[in-house]
Amino acid sequence: MPSAVPGTPVPRAPAPRTMASIRERLTELRERVLAGDAAGIERQHALGKRTARERLDMLLDEDSFVEIDLYRQHQARGMKISENRPYSDGVVAGSGTIHGRRVFVYSQDFSVFGGSLGAAHASKIHKVMDLAIATGCPIIGLNDSGGARIQEGVMALDAYGGIFRRNVAASGIVPQISVVIGPCAGGAAYSPALTDFTFMVRDTAKMYLTGPDVVEAVSGERVTHEELGGAEVHGSLSGVATFVHDDEESCLEDVRFLVSLLPGNNMDGPPEGEPVGATSDVRPRLAEIVPPEPNKPYDMRAVVAELVDDEEFLEVHENWARNIVCGLARIDGQVVGVVGNQPMAFAGVLDSAAAQKAARFVRFCDAFGIPLVTLVDVPGFLPGSEQEHGGAIRHGAKLLYAYCEATVPRIQVIIRKAYGGAYIVMDSRSIGTDLSLAWPTNEIAVMGAEGAVNVLFRRELAAAADPVALRAELIAEYTEQLMHPRYAAERGLVDDVIDPVETRAAVARGLRMMATKRRTAPARKHGNVPL
Repeated sequence: MPSAVPGTPVPRAPAPRTMASIRERLTELRERVLAGDAAGIERQHALGKRTARERLDMLLDEDSFVEIDLYRQHQARGMKISENRPYSDGVVAGSGTIHGRRVFVYSQDFSVFGGSLGAAHASKIHKVMDLAIATGCPIIGLNDSGGARIQEGVMALDAYGGIFRRNVAASGIVPQISVVIGPCAGGAAYSPALTDFTFMVRDTAKMYLTGPDVVEAVSGERVTHEELGGAEVHGSLSGVATFVHDDEESCLEDVRFLVSLLPGNNMDGPPEGEPVGATSDVRPRLAEIVPPEPNKPYDMRAVVAELVDDEEFLEVHENWARNIVCGLARIDGQVVGVVGNQPMAFAGVLDSAAAQKAARFVRFCDAFGIPLVTLVDVPGFLPGSEQEHGGAIRHGAKLLYAYCEATVPRIQVIIRKAYGGAYIVMDSRSIGTDLSLAWPTNEIAVMGAEGAVNVLFRRELAAAADPVALRAELIAEYTEQLMHPRYAAERGLVDDVIDPVETRAAVARGLRMMATKRRTAPARKHGNVPL
């Protein structure tokens, strides 16, 4: 054996491999991964945004998050990506609780590859979606991503397809919530469009299929990111955003509130609160809010506030299609979906956007067993060539289809006007409402008295010596014969004409009466909604 060269250090034997040393190395690695990249975190904060993990801390109950695939790395090669394989691959995924109820979540990490989606990144999302469907729990996605990871080519596109397929598989099975707190561009935008509710944060959230540079190159139009796909655009013009918030904190707090109103899945009932005595609750203010004159406006939200528990109403699409109001609330502890015409906007008339908004909401409530309360004060459908050419018939048919298909308990309250086809569409007796109530101010007819008289007695009015007096006489006669408050009730199309102050109590009693409603639909693959 050769002797050691004088002065050369003798190699030290490796430290013995012990369980303690293995655990220590694992702990060190885990802490490094959880700490994240300091420079990337600083960049995120400089943009006024929270990190992926900070957002989960705000969203979920304290110490409830269980992470999966912490050590996942991408397996792509070449294109300057091989040497950079950070753990977690730009998305934090797992499960936690909100108000003690289980949810599955993923939160994209913009500090890693700009949150871009590749195969490994997407497989983590696929996994939590599969687990959510298997366990019957809501899915919440926090979106902050530059889009498909270019270096992974078609594999990134294939990965998006896997998310979309699972969005569709989960639809109507478990609630799906998208929260857009950063960019959500290209194909990534389709996942929020497929989910049940989409939250967006002003200034930081951007969602579009093609960015401003592409738009300018193709069409010559110059537009900013905010003008093209900001939260205000999608909250008021496109209808893509269900809720718009000023900051991440209020946004995530409202996500928590929404979850508290939703069932875990379509086999569970909505979470029930304790009854609060609504079945005998008299609300005098209801007699003051609504003017008896059919053409005077009022805010339907004020009526809703008097009907629901603690005036708490989570309105969806507040700034889109404002002529109809939709949202979730509780009445006597029971979660309900409320749909109501809004006289403060276009006199509450139905148009294409309002029909789409209400139809989607009605279908969501029906899918998850949430009873529907419909408040009617509608003069008809919006007339005009723009509406007709834009498919008002087709869009109105969506709302008609949604109500006709719904099997949950349904209560209609006719407050004032209910004219023409709009009366039918707003959950009338003829399309299957379970309980129809009306205020003594109700006017149910093909059209208003004045319009009816102008059509029926056009020749007589033209030939009259005093057409003004004759018109007034005929209007009074038409109203007395065909539009008096008991006309529909006498024919069984309204179950009761109630004092406005007793509306909350009457609705609460109706909900209790129909709590065990069951209806089995005939066997079919699915209907053909007029999309």
